[in-house]
Amino acid sequence: MSKGKGRPGGGGFRPGGGLPGMPGGSGNVMAQLQKLQEEMARTQERLAEETVGVTVGGGMVTVVMNGHQKLLSIAIAKEAVDPEDVEMLQDMILAAVNEAIERSQGLAADKMSALTGGLKLPGLM
Repeated sequence: MSKGKGRPGGGGFRPGGGLPGMPGGSGNVMAQLQKLQEEMARTQERLAEETVGVTVGGGMVTVVMNGHQKLLSIAIAKEAVDPEDVEMLQDMILAAVNEAIERSQGLAADKMSALTGGLKLPGLM
C-alpha cells in the first residue's frame, strides 16, 4: 500500500466528510447551498416586482411585463387603430410582446446568474 492512501488525513476524503482543500467539510457546503437556495427564492419573488417596457411602431404600441414573464399592460395609440390595416397593429403587438418576453427572460437570467456566478462547486463550474 502506498504511503498516505487509504488512511484518514493521508489524501482522498477527510474524516469530516469533506474534500481536501474545502474548508469546513460537507456541512459548510450544505449551508452554502441552503443559503443560495434561499437567496434564489427571494430573487424570484423580487422579479415579480421588476418590470420591462417595450415600445414599437414609433410609440404606437407599448407593453409592460414583469420578471415572471407576466404581461401587465398593453397601451395602443389611437392612431395605430386603422380598420383598413388591422394586420399592422397585430404585427406591432406581437413584436412588442415578443421583445418584452426576451427582455424579461434576460432580466431574470441576469439576476439569477449574479447569485450563482461566484459559486465554486466542484464538478459544476
